[in-house]
Amino acid sequence: MTYDVRKLNIHDYDQLIGLWDRCGLPYRPKGRDSRELINLEMQRSETFFIGLFDSEKLIGFVLGTSDGRKGWINRLAIDPAYQRQGLGSFLIDECEKYLKDLGLKVIACLIEESNQASRAAFDKAGYELHNDILYFSKRTSIND
Repeated sequence: MTYDVRKLNIHDYDQLIGLWDRCGLPYRPKGRDSRELINLEMQRSETFFIGLFDSEKLIGFVLGTSDGRKGWINRLAIDPAYQRQGLGSFLIDECEKYLKDLGLKVIACLIEESNQASRAAFDKAGYELHNDILYFSKRTSIND
């Protein structure tokens, strides 16, 4: 079976939130994942929202971003009914192509320790786990 791949726009927002729900991924609809902030992020040239569709249904998603020197892959999600078909690897590859086309030589991702499916997908894609790196964040709002 073939699936359609395309860049998402704000009209896909409800489907994106639905996919994150089906995948059990956390999101902040009153903060960084609000319709308004997602729309702003979609307008940035260094940000890549790519969706995988079965007909009109969003079944996969990945977000690629650039901080100017390093590419980041975020929010990889495959609908549970479509997992184990290599779709995660496909989306990682698509995102890598986009980030490499921006001239980036280093591509990284952050994965929550409990997310075994994503850890396995990135391990399979050749990413190296760094146990010596600690993640710090400072939030200006509890909703971010």
